Amino acid sequence: MLLYDLTSTYIEGEGEQIPKAKYGYSRDKRFDCRQVVIGLVITREGWPLAYEVMEGNTSDRTTLRGFLQQIEAAHGKAQRVWLMDRGIPTEEVLAEMRDPERAVCYLVGTPRGKIRQYEKKWLELPWQKVRESVEVKLFADAGELFVLAKSEGRRAKETAMRRRRVARLLWKLRTLRRSCPARDPLLLRIGAAKKDAGRAYGFVQIRLPKQGEQVTRQSFTFRLNKDKLKNAEWRDGHYLLRSNLVGEDPAVLWERYVQLTQIEAAFKALKSELGLRPIHHQLEHRVEAHILVAFLAYGLLVTLKNRLQALAPGLTPKAVLEKLGAIQMLDVCFPTTDGRWLVMPRYTQPEPDQQILLHRLKLCLPPQPPPRLQARSAEFPAEALRL
Repeated sequence: MLLYDLTSTYIEGEGEQIPKAKYGYSRDKRFDCRQVVIGLVITREGWPLAYEVMEGNTSDRTTLRGFLQQIEAAHGKAQRVWLMDRGIPTEEVLAEMRDPERAVCYLVGTPRGKIRQYEKKWLELPWQKVRESVEVKLFADAGELFVLAKSEGRRAKETAMRRRRVARLLWKLRTLRRSCPARDPLLLRIGAAKKDAGRAYGFVQIRLPKQGEQVTRQSFTFRLNKDKLKNAEWRDGHYLLRSNLVGEDPAVLWERYVQLTQIEAAFKALKSELGLRPIHHQLEHRVEAHILVAFLAYGLLVTLKNRLQALAPGLTPKAVLEKLGAIQMLDVCFPTTDGRWLVMPRYTQPEPDQQILLHRLKLCLPPQPPPRLQARSAEFPAEALRL
């Protein structure tokens, strides 16, 4: 099973000499900066398999076909299951994946509109419990299996988030209605409130004063559309999955889909712990090298993570690296009578807690390196001989 997703990282500076650096949808909310888009494929265990750096204005829906061909060319054809978010595949690409000659399986989420589109098919079907707080309904359509999942935890989270946004919007509108500013400042403030509220703005009906009309409590009114809000809350926690694995257990499909959090964790580690974001380089080959080093470092991070799960569960790679990072390597230099330097490379002795950690991970520090003689150079000025 392969997990596929995309992210972006922005360029600090002009980035004019980087052909792939373009303005586009920024997942980092830095729309003022040029960026590059990175597509990543990992296994269910988190092992990175492939990545590609694309132009910053690349649409997610145009990338999947190329990655399918790239993986097949590198690893051959096999019975693979591609797990993706709802915004990546197009209907055309999914039809190609269902082609019997290709035998490529997929499991993907769908837009919210699909839930309403297929409502007649699933409304009367019984719920099947797959976990303590998760239920599913199954139905087939046009050679695909659709799984409607309902999660109580996700439902409570989505409802709470929407109610907070609606409550914040209503508080701003009440403040404006009390102050009754002029019409133009009122429209500006409502525009800012609309941007902050997002989709929650659609649950409030607002009557604005007409051109030239004075702003009063009668000309500026609003009310909450409770029926629309109740209908939205009824659908909270529901998400529709589609797959061409028509004979698969729905519980297995749901458990596979929630593994998308693995690739989200991969992007978080790349951007925070491994320094993928931001990019300060201004040349394309250096940007490519920066991303390559981050990709290789992530492979080592996953190796350490799996080792910790087996030998020291409960510890995170970040905590281990911070603890072992206190062990430093240094050169102790002594001048000789013939004008050269005796250089003794030494690492500091680990503290007791570091020794315990090394023992749990079954790691042994190598012997101290042997000393070496080095000719005097500009790196060791004569003033260094004064003790």
